[in-house]
Amino acid sequence: MKPNKSLSGINRRVLLSGFAMVPALSGLSLSASAQMRPTQDEPLGSWNEGPAKKAILDFVRSTTDQASSKFVPPEGRIATFDQDGTLWVEHPVYSQVVYCLDRVPALVEQDPKLKDVEPFKTVLSGNREAIAKLSLHDLEKVLFATLTGMSVDDFDVDVKKWVTSAKDGRWKRPYTDLIYQPMLEVMQYLRSNGFKTYIVTGGGQDFVRVYSERVYGIPPEQVVGTAAGTKFGYQKDGTPFLTKEPTLLLNDDKAGKPEGIHLMIGRRPRASFGNSDGDREMLEYTGVGDGARLMMLVMHDDAQREYAYGPAQGLPETKVGAFSQDLYEEAKKKSWIVISMKNDWKRIFGFDGNG
Repeated sequence: MKPNKSLSGINRRVLLSGFAMVPALSGLSLSASAQMRPTQDEPLGSWNEGPAKKAILDFVRSTTDQASSKFVPPEGRIATFDQDGTLWVEHPVYSQVVYCLDRVPALVEQDPKLKDVEPFKTVLSGNREAIAKLSLHDLEKVLFATLTGMSVDDFDVDVKKWVTSAKDGRWKRPYTDLIYQPMLEVMQYLRSNGFKTYIVTGGGQDFVRVYSERVYGIPPEQVVGTAAGTKFGYQKDGTPFLTKEPTLLLNDDKAGKPEGIHLMIGRRPRASFGNSDGDREMLEYTGVGDGARLMMLVMHDDAQREYAYGPAQGLPETKVGAFSQDLYEEAKKKSWIVISMKNDWKRIFGFDGNG
């Protein structure tokens, strides 16, 4: 926690990795927003039979059976989930990065001088190669301009508008449609057995809170993410409001995840789910507690229905959501469960036409 740190110290996974691989701007067109997908009659109906599904079912049974030596009282039933790459699609670029780029035209409309100023001029061009060559300093300018300087309420309205209109380039659907159905079922199954589910993400906390309840069934107060500062003030008519400030309160990635869990939740999770090296410390923190524990990592190994990247187990290299061989070896050593998208999931999304 470094409360006086500028946003220039923000986790580069939200910034640099995504910008370096960004496609053309999403292009906005109004679309119906995603809804919570109902589970099937049986628990985890979108999962194939196998060690991953069995581990979830066994964990829930043992922690909720009062006759079990692994019983966990309801107040201790805490489960944490990374978002990008664990709950929804993160390739080829983080969705929040696309949001930042999509906001640039609106900023230029408010301040026309920016149209001739870099890096805004390059972003407005829509030239993928030129955008990918922008320096880190230039990318930080875009971050500052698009994520700060507005009221919290205005930001909330703007993100709500974006998530119901911006579409992913591959599936041509709103980003909030690209939620992994098997993971929705895990969260619903845990909640039906007395667990509280939290999102613990390196993405922007305010950004995810806008849609978390509608999409995941997780209320905003149960979202822990990278958090910027706010400043209290009054409008001309005396109405109090908060302005988003370019100061970093919590970088919720890697070691920042257990730090954020302690700060915002106050209890060590019993179960944690991630997909990348950025989730390592959260799973390690979860695993050293006593009693029953469940640590799981989603491996993206299905290029046909979603994407394939690692580089663990010989999968392609990536700068977005990397799952290293070192992390894979640690998972095997500590009996963490590695979920294979290709082998463990019957379906990827709640809509038809996976792939």
